[in-house]
Amino acid sequence: MIQPGHINRVIVVAVVLSAILEVLDSTIVNVALPHIQAAFGATTDQATWILTSYIVSAVVVMPLTGFVARRIGRRRLILTAVTGFAAMSIMCGLSWSLETIVAFRLAQGMFGAFLIPLSQSILFDAFPREKRGQAMAVFGLGVVVAPVLGPTVGAILTEYFSWRMVFFVNLPVAAMALLLLAGELPDDKTEEVRIDWKGLALLAIGIGCLQFILDQGETKDWLSSRVIQVALIASVLGALGFIFHTLTSRHPVVDLRLFADRNFALCNMIIAGFAISLFGGIAILPTFVQNLLDYPVIESGHLFIPRGIAAGVSMVLTGSVLVTRFDPRLLTGLGMLLTAAGNFMLGSLNLNAGFWQLAWPGFVSGLGMGLVFVPMSILAFESISKTRQDEASGLFNVTRQLGSSVGISLVGTWVVRGLQTNTAVLSQNVTPYNPAARAYLAPLGLTPDSTQGAAVLGQEIARQAEMISYLTVFNNLGLLALATIPLLFFCRAPRADQRAAAPVH
Repeated sequence: MIQPGHINRVIVVAVVLSAILEVLDSTIVNVALPHIQAAFGATTDQATWILTSYIVSAVVVMPLTGFVARRIGRRRLILTAVTGFAAMSIMCGLSWSLETIVAFRLAQGMFGAFLIPLSQSILFDAFPREKRGQAMAVFGLGVVVAPVLGPTVGAILTEYFSWRMVFFVNLPVAAMALLLLAGELPDDKTEEVRIDWKGLALLAIGIGCLQFILDQGETKDWLSSRVIQVALIASVLGALGFIFHTLTSRHPVVDLRLFADRNFALCNMIIAGFAISLFGGIAILPTFVQNLLDYPVIESGHLFIPRGIAAGVSMVLTGSVLVTRFDPRLLTGLGMLLTAAGNFMLGSLNLNAGFWQLAWPGFVSGLGMGLVFVPMSILAFESISKTRQDEASGLFNVTRQLGSSVGISLVGTWVVRGLQTNTAVLSQNVTPYNPAARAYLAPLGLTPDSTQGAAVLGQEIARQAEMISYLTVFNNLGLLALATIPLLFFCRAPRADQRAAAPVH
């Protein structure tokens, strides 16, 4: 039993470990994907389903957190989710074909979808108001740093052991979380809640098809593909049907009336923009340094260490000190500025960029991450009642996940389209009569009108065109982070006694 004024550190550790399972797995597999592709003889398009299947199932199931928690109880749900996640991790590591690993990743995403929303709401309710800020700072430390360091951990495990280890590494974390939760988390009441099958089906169609479009759109050339066209129609119809059904149903599976709260609605918009800017940059950085700057896998993973350290320090400082002294709108705005600055720093590099020129922007963005997450949660949940925490947390995390998916999809499209445009523009200006081209080839003993000289120029044009594309993407992400800041002015400032009491999302 939790004593008044006492923080149960065992539960803090347990729920942080539970959340780390999900957020770490969302990035650690990316680095190992080429090795998995080679092991199963899969094409690049086929291999992306290993990532897509997990994300689609997680996004579809996550909004149901509040409904399922009321029906079977938080304790039973989180224990089931951790156990199922661990079991599916084992099966992913033992997979014998592409089809089996995709199926197991689908199931893993369904179990993982509950972990972060449940962890947040358990902590939010378990601790005295005056000490919740400290507990949330520790929780945020794990949730923010884990996905940033995921590529580093994944690179080490893949390089020195096997791609299968990126799944098996979940087991000790899951085992510890289960032991602590089973011993410390008390039973809670359940409710006889009717299952809204119609709403559930419409939700799955709307969000599932949207996530499929975001994941496969660039590969299939967006609306040029009949599959994407059908998915778009299905997503729109599913979403509209779900909204209408939810607003007219007495017992909806997800209560969209939560968005009637001004702060909650605005903060969902802000977190979506922040996720696009942040996770879009994180997703594209390994490809940028490995493919264009010829960084080895291990060193590309090391680039994320300064970002992770900065995010951890910033998160602890913000959660334990800053949120009690400053307006969370000010802290969030500062975090957005730092996130934008990090992207702009990356957008000013050249092909000769060294390790620290690439790492410092991540450090700056990491400071911004820590400044955003705790204050954003304070703003978003300022007026959300205790009984609606699970449901609101699920919706908030769906928005964040969809934002990160949009970011990953956008940067992929921007790079490909930019590469085509930049190559065409640069090629027009490089001719055998161009003095700059002759000067570039002269030290190599070549001329632009020779076969070898033309080949060297073509390679350099491709490199420069790709570099310009990446720099444009980083600058666009920086501008997007800045564009979300004005929304903060429309948020209500929380009362001083609430600043240390909101959950981190």
